[in-house]
Amino acid sequence: MVTLIASPPETDLVLPGQDQLPADDNQTMETQRHKMQMDLLIEGLDSWLEQRQDGYVGGNMFIYYSQAQIKSQDFKGPDFFAVTGVLTKERKSWVVWQEEKAPDVVIELLSDSTAQYDKTDKKIVYQDKMRVTEYYWYDPWNPDDFAGFSLNHGQYEPKSFNEQGWLISESLGLALLRWQGKYRNVETDWLRWATLEGEILPTGQELAQQERQRAEQERQRAEQERQRAEQERQRAELLANKLRELGINPHDL
Repeated sequence: MVTLIASPPETDLVLPGQDQLPADDNQTMETQRHKMQMDLLIEGLDSWLEQRQDGYVGGNMFIYYSQAQIKSQDFKGPDFFAVTGVLTKERKSWVVWQEEKAPDVVIELLSDSTAQYDKTDKKIVYQDKMRVTEYYWYDPWNPDDFAGFSLNHGQYEPKSFNEQGWLISESLGLALLRWQGKYRNVETDWLRWATLEGEILPTGQELAQQERQRAEQERQRAEQERQRAEQERQRAELLANKLRELGINPHDL
């Protein structure tokens, strides 16, 4: 369990909760590709976490982790984060002292304007102040710029890619991999969650498509069974007619 390490507040100080803290900075993501990539990561993990009923996933959302952060009004949050071992419910923002836990996984989506900051200052915040167990970055326009780090004795250590070119999240027991395919009519390399066996975690649309395919397969199987039964009935009727022509009652056989 990852918890915030910070100086305890004064005994008479009550820190504000999500209802008292700003939840929106009115800023959009760098490009449409960035927004789609964030949504794809969230969608893929949503159903998986719902089945577990003990986690939360968010993106482009404020995370509050200290009193000093509130005073400085530094409310920026990551492009993607996931937390396990918490209630699956709606939040306005993630408030560490309310949840009693910092995110397990954070992913930043790099751009020309943010890459340097995400790889240095923001990484240090996740390491030293939030104690995020795993930190990843990925550039939606340059899939080769992909890296991951694990917190070890308070310091981030680079993760190694496995033979398939995946990065493994020990916190989630899942893999992060680059997947070539179409999402929202855009065909490119996407960063996606998968099982350790390489099965991609589907989006809601993909799940619905899978259900339609299964229903169609069942319909086709039922139609094939109906056709086979009809062929058997026709063969039996043809045989009975031939027996009658020979003066044999089929029921006597």
